[in-house]
Amino acid sequence: TQQRSEEGQRTAASREQPVLEPESGGKMSGFDVDVDQIGWGEPSHLTRYHSPYYNESHVKWRMHLRKWCEEKLQPNIPKWEQEKVIPHSVFRDAFRVGFLPAIVGAPWPEELCGPCPGLAPGEKFDAFHELIAWEEICRLGSGGLAWGICEGIQIGVPPLLNFGTPEMRKVAQQCLMGEKVICLCISEPYAGSDVANIRCTAQKKRVLNKKTGVEEEVYVVNGEKKWITNGTYADYFIVAARTGPKGNKGISLLLVDRSMAGLETKRMDCMGMFASGTAYITLEDVHVPCSKVIGEVNKGFYYIMYNFNHERWGFVAQSTEFARVCLDEATRYALRRRTFGKTLVEHPVIRAKIGEMARQIESTHAMLELLTYQMTQMSKEDQMTKLAADCALIKVQATKMFEFCAREAAQIFGGASYVRGGQGEKVERLYREVRAFAIPGGSEEIMLDLAVKMAQKKYGQVLKSRL
Repeated sequence: TQQRSEEGQRTAASREQPVLEPESGGKMSGFDVDVDQIGWGEPSHLTRYHSPYYNESHVKWRMHLRKWCEEKLQPNIPKWEQEKVIPHSVFRDAFRVGFLPAIVGAPWPEELCGPCPGLAPGEKFDAFHELIAWEEICRLGSGGLAWGICEGIQIGVPPLLNFGTPEMRKVAQQCLMGEKVICLCISEPYAGSDVANIRCTAQKKRVLNKKTGVEEEVYVVNGEKKWITNGTYADYFIVAARTGPKGNKGISLLLVDRSMAGLETKRMDCMGMFASGTAYITLEDVHVPCSKVIGEVNKGFYYIMYNFNHERWGFVAQSTEFARVCLDEATRYALRRRTFGKTLVEHPVIRAKIGEMARQIESTHAMLELLTYQMTQMSKEDQMTKLAADCALIKVQATKMFEFCAREAAQIFGGASYVRGGQGEKVERLYREVRAFAIPGGSEEIMLDLAVKMAQKKYGQVLKSRL
């Protein structure tokens, strides 16, 4: 009887204590960091486990960016979300701390931007530094903020760096330094994931230059672009247009700037991502000099595909961190909120929700790290072909997982997640922004189909080689 009484007292005492306690420091990881962690609120390498992927430079880089994100960005998110625009000064500040060049990917463009400010001399910038940059800005819980600052750069600058002329690289430099904003214009009202069938046209014609009075050869661009991130306040536009036959072998990329007559942008009011500057763009008889064609004529589809895996990898990084934000916010709320005489986390059904979110996040993040490691070992050409199928699959995994976590976190918050602002602010916002990751960059359905097709193609090649 006495033993049962003591066991009952211990059980009662355990119920009175929070199930999850904040952790501080990186004793197991070997890194000296000071973070307020509860459960799975931080990547495992930072405080809980050793990792073969990260070194001290990665941790220093994370803390360098975290300080800037928390001090310069976080206090302004509600204001920028409401105004649906991010001040231009933020871009210059993002360059100052090394953020903008980081999200274009390794190697660090030192010839354009100087040395990376967050790394010591001799430390090499790699794909894990880029992953950390995405995680730190997404840790603030605003997709509109992340896309407003990053997305145009991440998908708009690479074509200029990889295939552009020296003059185009100067444009890339302006964007990387936060002096100008760029966007990539592919999607149309008629073609989203179906890139090969875009209708925007660029016809080569001889026209009279009204300023010089001399005839010159230009591309006359006509068409519409839709859902263009950063388009409302962009200075430069990378436009995919048809310059040749139907299909993917008749597309070119052109560098258009806002000063060209006939280009108009209109802000789109979307479900979420308010500060991202999503635009509907019309191009009516826009005269683009032939020198503004990026790379070779009719090679645009290849140039788009060249960066598509990197873009999808970015979606995976963002979705995984946003899901982690949902988990962390919900866990902290469950430790505070009391119902029926005890905290939410003392209810088994709530613990099950937290555990299920953690299970999916940690497994997805492990695959993300594995994929990131492959990026450190492969050339960009190899990444384009060898990582395509798995990039497609993990994008589906990450966005479905993000959607699940946003829903479960909202359930834990209850009515607090239905109100803009207050305790459930991040969860409410992220719940609205899930679709912006599940659809762009290749919808979940397209991604699954692509992965299986590529596996079939590879199997067919292997089978043929054995005959």
